[in-house]
Order: sequence, then C-alpha cells, then structure tokens
Amino acid sequence: MSDDQSRYEYDVVVVGGGPAGMTAALYATRLGHRTAVINRGGGRAAMMQEVHNLLGVTEDTSGMEFLSAGREQLEEYGCDLHQDMVQSCAPTEDDGVRLAGNSAEYDAEAAVLATGFNDVRPEPPLPRTGRGLHYCLHCDAHMFVDESVYVMGHAESAAHVAGIMLNFTDEVDLLTRGHDPEWSDETDGMLDRHPIDVIHEDVTGIQNGEDGWLKALEFEDGTVREYKGGFAMYGAEYNNGLARELGCDINDDGTVAVDDHGRTDVDGVYAVGDMTPGHNQLPVALGQGAKAGIDIHFELRDFPRDPELLDEQGPVRSEEVPGIPDELLEQAVDFHTYGGD
Repeated sequence: MSDDQSRYEYDVVVVGGGPAGMTAALYATRLGHRTAVINRGGGRAAMMQEVHNLLGVTEDTSGMEFLSAGREQLEEYGCDLHQDMVQSCAPTEDDGVRLAGNSAEYDAEAAVLATGFNDVRPEPPLPRTGRGLHYCLHCDAHMFVDESVYVMGHAESAAHVAGIMLNFTDEVDLLTRGHDPEWSDETDGMLDRHPIDVIHEDVTGIQNGEDGWLKALEFEDGTVREYKGGFAMYGAEYNNGLARELGCDINDDGTVAVDDHGRTDVDGVYAVGDMTPGHNQLPVALGQGAKAGIDIHFELRDFPRDPELLDEQGPVRSEEVPGIPDELLEQAVDFHTYGGD
C-alpha cells in the first residue's frame, strides 16, 4: 500500500459488480452490515443488449440499464461503491480478508468473490455480439425459433448445442471453421443421425443488415449461408485468481467450489455467480447472491448473542441494541416510505 492510498474497513466487501455480487451486497446492506462493492466495470451482464428470462424485467431493458438500476438501489440503502480493480488479497490476523486495489485497500470480515468468467471468443471475422453472435443458449435460443442458426466450435459442447437447437428450428449448421472435430465417435454418430449440416470451411466474411443484425456468413469455398444468428462454443476463462490466492478449492474446470450458500472452504470467503458451478443465468445469479448475503448475516449478526458471550459479558443492555450501525440505521429510517409522517 502506498502512502497516498486510502484504507477502508467494512463488515462485507463484494468484489464484482454484476447481478450476483450486487444482490449479495443488497442483502448484506439491508440486513445491517457495512458493505462495499468493488467494481472494475464491464462484465458479461453489461454486454447484454436485452435482458431475458428475468420475471418483471422486460426485454427492452439492456444489461447496462439493469446494472445501473441496481447500483442506484445499493447507494440508496447505504452500500458504498468503489470503482477499482483488486490486484491481490490475503487473510488478516483477525480472520478477515484484506483486498488490495489500484486505488485503495479494503478490510472485511467477510469477502464475496463475484468476478465471473470471460467467454472465449473465436477468431474473427465474427458477427456483432448480441446481434448474431451469442454465448448463452438458455438466454437466447427463444430468439431463433424457426430461424436459420449456426453453432460455432469443434468440441463436444458445440455438437451438443447444435443438437439442442433442433428443438427450436429445423435449420442448424455446425461450423468447425477448419478445425478437426474433437467430439467422440458417439457424438459423431448423433450428428449423422440428426438434420445438422457440419461445415468445415472457415468463415471469411460477414454480411450484416441495415439494423446491424447478421444476415449471412461467407466461407472460404465461396459459399454464402444465411443465418439469423448463432452461438460460439469455445469455453470459458474463469476469473479465479483471487480465490486461488486466498487458498479456495478450485474445481477441475476452473470454477470455485462452494456449498449451497456460496461458502468456499476458506472461512469468511464466499463465491457467487458465473465463477461457480451451475447455470450461468441472471435469476440463478440473483438467487446465489441472496443466499450468500443471508448466510453472511447469520455469521456476522450481533444478536441473539451466543450463550458463552452472555455468560462472559452478562445480559444484553438496552443501550446495545439495535445492532445495526448508526449510519445504516439513519439511512433505513430515511428510506422508509410506508406508515405515517
């Protein structure tokens, strides 16, 4: 830490300002814990042209609009937001976590890692992301009902997704882009017995419509194939560096191992969202963040006081309650919009 850097102390620090991280922060803040979110910006949710599969949020809402509303909610409840990038972290002597960012250091009793992953992008030429190039089957398959679709990739996952897309359309091409297929003989047999065209020639050009959506792909053999859009299946790079640095257990695929409440095997460290196993979906991320926030509250809350502390310190005095910090108490009272004057 340099002399001109600030140091902040919180009950809870969330690293990552996506849906899972902000939901964990929302719960922790509303349950009375001094909470901060450290966000470097970007992320998969920020790239969404439209929000899908989230009850109560219509598809004319972009990912940026969704996240912006979330940040406003957090600030209204008293959560601190820091635009920073955490470079390193370590346990502290009092069983907390210290996170070192570019601009400041942050000490926390509990840390929530919500740093997600990056989709591995194929080599260009490529359609525009969200306008013909997509990564989430469960989010976007509905957009391509009865449309011509490609699936780009040469591994098992690409062949599997090509098969799934037959549930939505009868025009599915699997584009290996000149790579030798890496799928099994069994998968090869599946492809042979389904109406899926496997195209091995590489893509050499893109044709877009006036609205920016993909119209067609050009191939090295001179053919042109029309598509409404498709999916790139090249895997993910998990942003698990901080989890590794703290000694958290990492699964073989790079995800962080967690229990049903987002706890890692390191005390006081949680992981939520796309960096954990499971479906990478907004509603799933929100649920993971909520469960982690509630679990953190059970770990950090002051009352009811443990019996051994009561034996040591005596009964809880009236002046010790409520347990919520003064600044959050005042903000909560000001926030209330129900009741009388």
